[in-house]
Amino acid sequence: MKIKLKYIAAVLVTSSALILFQGCKKDFLDNELKSNLTETTQWAGETNANLVVSDIYSNLPNYHNRAENLDNFTDDNDGGTYYGSWNFKQGNIDASSTNYDIWGSTSGPADIDKHNWDTYRTIRKCNNFLEGVNKYKANFSDAWYNKRVDEVRFLRAYYYSILFRHLGGVPIITETQNRSQDSTKLYMARNTYEETYNFITSELAAVVANGNLAVKYNAGDADAGRATLGAALALKGWMELYAASPAFNASVPASGTDPNKVAGFGNYNVSRWATAAATFKSFIDKYGKGAPYKLFANTGSLWYEGNKYNSEVIFDRQSVANTVSGGQNLGSSFEQYGGPVWVLGAYYTWGNYNPTQELVDQFRMANGKTITDPTSGYDPQNPYVNREKRFYDWIVYDGAPYKMDWMPTADVIYTRIDKVNPSKNEIDFGTGDVGNTGYYFKKRLNPLVRPGGGNASAQNYIYLRYAEVLLGYAEAQNEAIGPDASVYEAINEVRSRSSLPALQPALDQMAMREAIRNERRVELCFEGKRFYDIIRWKIAEDVMNKDLHAMKITNTVPATNSGVWKYEVIGLNHPHVFTPKMYLNPIPQPVRAQNPKLVQNPGY
Repeated sequence: MKIKLKYIAAVLVTSSALILFQGCKKDFLDNELKSNLTETTQWAGETNANLVVSDIYSNLPNYHNRAENLDNFTDDNDGGTYYGSWNFKQGNIDASSTNYDIWGSTSGPADIDKHNWDTYRTIRKCNNFLEGVNKYKANFSDAWYNKRVDEVRFLRAYYYSILFRHLGGVPIITETQNRSQDSTKLYMARNTYEETYNFITSELAAVVANGNLAVKYNAGDADAGRATLGAALALKGWMELYAASPAFNASVPASGTDPNKVAGFGNYNVSRWATAAATFKSFIDKYGKGAPYKLFANTGSLWYEGNKYNSEVIFDRQSVANTVSGGQNLGSSFEQYGGPVWVLGAYYTWGNYNPTQELVDQFRMANGKTITDPTSGYDPQNPYVNREKRFYDWIVYDGAPYKMDWMPTADVIYTRIDKVNPSKNEIDFGTGDVGNTGYYFKKRLNPLVRPGGGNASAQNYIYLRYAEVLLGYAEAQNEAIGPDASVYEAINEVRSRSSLPALQPALDQMAMREAIRNERRVELCFEGKRFYDIIRWKIAEDVMNKDLHAMKITNTVPATNSGVWKYEVIGLNHPHVFTPKMYLNPIPQPVRAQNPKLVQNPGY
């Protein structure tokens, strides 16, 4: 059975000084317990100040250790009935909810603890650090000061980017607040969408321009996992791409009438696409093409712990297997939550990663054609033959061979309904761990780790990788000026890695848009990106208002299996309600009760 666990933030990013700080309301780094730590002690030198930076890094969201993930809130994955995503897919979001747990919450999708707003605790730590090191600058070397300040400016921008994606315009707080301040400083109104966007992107631009950080770190480097110039420039491009998209780059944002301009720009400007394209192009020209970033050769093993900080990794979070610090495990437990439930006859996983038929159908044939193309060779009664490489790397389908390094022998996973030789992974159509779609997922699963062994994986969580830069450039450039040669070059580079042929020439802008969106959906599936894409493209109201589908496989003579196996796409009959207000989360009502200056998002 699935046990409801509450996870505490765990990993620190530096390999040279691995330290964990528990996410409590008052830890000593908040500098509130003066008897334990004085201001002068905290900023006495680089060693003490490094602890503050380490604490800020430790608050990076640990997606590998969360049973609920953003893919559950999309049309790509069929999550369980016990998660908040089940309520979300029924259209249930309650601004007054104080249940920010994953289990049955109605507070909406979030990718950081306590429904996003608690991110301000970490932003306060960033502000506290920047103020402290500036006040006591004489205690630090110039090299250390310049590097750490830009790291924390990057991290603050990253945390604001999370708020921005889920909530729109938010209060931009760059000074440490305290209760002794008057209400004009303590209770701040929301900045507009454009002001919030400008703050994030300008901070990242400054970090890049300063040039104080390394472009990239590699495995074994003492600072591997820290912020880099590559991470700052890639995040800047991602934020520009996000904001340039139809949901926000419009006179009326996707969520509805917005007199406060917190949910979008309030106008359309094509130059926003050009801005994103220029940033991604700058990355490709300055840092890409192997100097030092390029696509990793194998999509099947890109995430393996032996391939940490490979050429494609731009920004990630470290995991250290079977390591305990401060009473907390620092390893990843990602393998516990998904993949085939039953392996070699034994129960191993919660079965959370269940691709829908909608996602599976997006994978091309090996010849690069869609399965709907009558010349592709696709056979609906042999649907898993001659598919593209990523399909076999990432999807566990009926009859798929399954062998991880921890397994003593190989297994074959069957999801069919078989009366003669029943499988424990048979499609479930219920509320148990066995999936309802007829598919499981193996992308990002650590082959070295036996599921159920605790936080035993050392695979890092990758936030940004080079494929996103290429796909982001192709999308932004296509929207800005159309499918020129550079658009083809970028998207074909991603396709070539998976042995797919180049796109056919002379596509118009709309056809190229669809090709890019398809490529992005497949390449980035189950990496927490699809949610943001259906939001920013303003297609959630379409794809989330339809029933999703599964593959039901039965024999025409079930008593003896002497007939033929029949493949039938069937509806899941699960909730599917999406209303415009759901393009953004609500500002939590308890927060608004504390600060009357906070206006609510449209529709709530």
